[in-house]
Amino acid sequence: MRRKASLVLLALAVFFAALSPLLRHYAFPRLVEIPPGQYQETVLEARPATLLDYGTMRARKVEKVTIVQTLKGNVEESEKIERSAGRDVVVWDGLAYVEGPDGKMVSLLPERYIFDAHSQAPVHATGESVDGDPVRREGIEFKWPFLTEKRDYEYFDAQTRTSAPIHYKGTRTFRGLEVYYFEQTVPWTRVKLPKKLPVEGITPESVAETGTTRWYTTKRMFWVEPVTGAPVNGEEIHTEELRGGTLLGDRDKVTAFSGHVRMREDYIDHTVALVGSQRTLVLLMTSYLPKGFLGLGAALLALALVLEARGRGPGRRDPAPARAGAEDPDPVSA
Repeated sequence: MRRKASLVLLALAVFFAALSPLLRHYAFPRLVEIPPGQYQETVLEARPATLLDYGTMRARKVEKVTIVQTLKGNVEESEKIERSAGRDVVVWDGLAYVEGPDGKMVSLLPERYIFDAHSQAPVHATGESVDGDPVRREGIEFKWPFLTEKRDYEYFDAQTRTSAPIHYKGTRTFRGLEVYYFEQTVPWTRVKLPKKLPVEGITPESVAETGTTRWYTTKRMFWVEPVTGAPVNGEEIHTEELRGGTLLGDRDKVTAFSGHVRMREDYIDHTVALVGSQRTLVLLMTSYLPKGFLGLGAALLALALVLEARGRGPGRRDPAPARAGAEDPDPVSA
C-alpha cells in the first residue's frame, strides 16, 4: 500500500515540477495581455507655462496649460488586423488635447497605435498614424513590456514621428513601489504644425506660405513599474517655437509653448493603485505560482521517498514462500 502511495506522490511531484517552468515560460507569454477594449485617461498640467497668443503672435505667461491624454481600445479594428497578422493585436486610438487657462483648445494630436497584446512590440498595419499621417513606429510608446528590463529601449516620439533610445537611469522607489526611471531628450527638431489650429482661418498650409516653421525639444521622464511595464508617473520639460518667415515680422523666433508638464496628483494616485493590483496578477503567473508549484513538487518528492524508505525499512521481511510438496508435520502422535 505504501509503495503505491509513494508512486502516486512521485508522479504528482514530477507533474508540479514540470508545470512550474511551463507556466512561467509557455503559459505567461501567451495568456497575459493588454485587453483590446481598454480605456485610459490621464490629465497633465504645466504650472506656470508660456503660451503663444495667436491673435497678437506674442508669447505670454499663463497660470497653467492642461493636457488631456486619452487612449481608447478599438476592438473592431484590432479584430480585423488580427485576422491578417495571425496574432493578438491591440489598437489604441489616442488623443492629446491641449487647452489653455481659459479652457479653449490650443492644439490636439490624434494617434493610432497598433501593437502586440503580449509583447507590446509595434505591429505595422494600415491605419498606423499620427495626426492623420501614416507612420511606421519602431520601439514602444506609452507602455513598456511586461517584466521590463534594466536597459535602454527605443521610444517613439509623436511630434518628430521618429524613434530614439530612452535611457534606463536606475531603480527608485515611488509611492511605495519599486520603479525603473527612464529619460529621453529630443534635441531641437523641425516638426509639422498640427492640422487643427486654435484660430479660424490659420492652417498649416497658410503658415507654410509665410515661411514660418515649427521647432520642438523635450526632456521626457518616466517612472515605470517593471512587472507590469506601466508608467506610474510621467513628466516632460517641453518647448516649442515658431521660427522665421513673414508671420513673425522682424522677429527670428517666438515661443509657442514652454513648460514643465506633470501628471496631476489625483491621476498619479489612481494609476499607482491600479498598477498595484495588476502587478499581483502578473506575479501570480511569473513568480508566485511557478515557485509554489516547484516547492510543492519538492515536498511531494520528499514525502514519496520517506514512504518508500519506510516500506523497505529493517524488521520488515517478506514471508518465505512455501516449498513445493512440503507437508506440515503431524502435531499429534498416534
